[in-house]
Amino acid sequence: MKDFAALIKTLDSTNKTTLKVSALAEYFNTATDADKVWAIAILSHRRPPRPVNTTLLREWASELADIPLWLFEESYHIVGDLAETIALVAPPGEDTVDKPLHQYLEDMIWLKARTDEEKKEYLVTHWTRMDYYQRFVFTKLITGGFRIGVSQKLMTRALSQSTGLEEDLLAYKLMGNWDPSETSFRELILEEKEGDRLSRPYPFYLAYALEGDVVNLGNIEDWSAEYKWDGIRSQVIIRQRTLFTWTRGEELVTDRYPEFEQFIGLIPDGTVFDGEILAYSDGEIGDFNMLQTRIGRKNITAALLKKVPVILKVYDLLEWEGKDIRQLPYSQRRKLLENLLQSPEIITAREQGLPLHLSEVLQLQSWEAVAKAREHSRAVKSEGLMLKHNHSPYLVGRKKGDWWKWKVEPLTVDAVLTYAMRGHGRRSNLFTDYTFALWDEREDGERELVTFAKAYSGLTDAEFRKVDAWIKRNTLERFGPVRSVTPHHVFEIAFEGIAESSRHKSGVATRFPRILRWRKDKNIEEANTLDDLKNLIP
Repeated sequence: MKDFAALIKTLDSTNKTTLKVSALAEYFNTATDADKVWAIAILSHRRPPRPVNTTLLREWASELADIPLWLFEESYHIVGDLAETIALVAPPGEDTVDKPLHQYLEDMIWLKARTDEEKKEYLVTHWTRMDYYQRFVFTKLITGGFRIGVSQKLMTRALSQSTGLEEDLLAYKLMGNWDPSETSFRELILEEKEGDRLSRPYPFYLAYALEGDVVNLGNIEDWSAEYKWDGIRSQVIIRQRTLFTWTRGEELVTDRYPEFEQFIGLIPDGTVFDGEILAYSDGEIGDFNMLQTRIGRKNITAALLKKVPVILKVYDLLEWEGKDIRQLPYSQRRKLLENLLQSPEIITAREQGLPLHLSEVLQLQSWEAVAKAREHSRAVKSEGLMLKHNHSPYLVGRKKGDWWKWKVEPLTVDAVLTYAMRGHGRRSNLFTDYTFALWDEREDGERELVTFAKAYSGLTDAEFRKVDAWIKRNTLERFGPVRSVTPHHVFEIAFEGIAESSRHKSGVATRFPRILRWRKDKNIEEANTLDDLKNLIP
């Protein structure tokens, strides 16, 4: 545990990629195999379920620190991180940590079923044995909120340096539904098991947002354009007459989309599709808000399947006839995909309801035509365009050069700031999380402000400081960490999509809202109305 805490301290104290990779590689060179597996799991967001709720953690930490709970809560709001707050307020530890990392993680699995008194005794005992940073890391593991500035790509690079294995192979090995409490480092990293390959997806290839003018990409004939769909990025795997559906977040969701079982028998074994799961009703693509009713639902009823049918919109082929074809040029992979999905058998099945559609490559002869197609994106329930170089292989992770996403300009409205909360991390001492409202005409002819969205990004640090100072001077009421403020400031709010929603008071749900700019040139009477917002619904 001491070594892992020291590693996290090193990672947390630098922004230099080379130093982070070097520290990780050194840890993998010296740690025990059992600790390596758990370190890999933690850094790739696989950890035991939280054994203690945060309410109890705050109570026990305030008792240990001998301070009232209200003072602990105020400290927490200022610091912005529960584990860091506990590490700061608890008395100095004895630095007598003697258990390895994997044993602490195994303790947490055991602790889940203990009584509150047993949990309290365990936590207090270990908090008092640790120095500040050990206690911080230990509590992070307990809360399940472990976040550190290390991507899985950096961890994979460090593992490659330590083991001598290729990064792509390691990225593939770390995909899937493996359990750190049930596998060894040898099984996970060093051994190649045929059985693992049956369900395992490939690492996803991710695109960067287009930089500069699209004409700078060169000859239009070297590129393919297709719509960028707003759904769930997925790989659907068919091997040995068994189907698996994985999301980009490495979640196995096969049972949530039983419609895809129809692919078995029609699609040859040894096929892996890369595509988008989309809501699809009455021959039309639905919005993401509609699809959300399927996300997270473990009990997929016949009524839900009927209410929110889905399709797989496929745009790439990663495996064909059991062979990994990612190194083939995109144009060749695409040709194989088209031959498969445009075969008479598949076309007939699709006409009869097979939820398997081909994402169309747009036949465009100039960059001007590409730009016009992009402007048409929202009309086909798309976020914009994907631009792919015809010679590009299917790479691992986010790369620049061969794949670009060119999204449409966001929708915008001018809204009034009505509520604020403190931010997190380096902004934990500032009010930076805002709630915005629009005007609504009441039946009596009066207007009232109705909240519709929250946003916490888009301003400069200097602007956040100015708004924070104003909020502190113009607070109307306090509701725990939330403050209502005098309606005065107008901000332009941008968002990617919009849909009707019965869950929101405004009747509208916006997708990815953020602050575009501070409209100091407008007073609140000039802010938009709810009707203006609803008129943006396609």
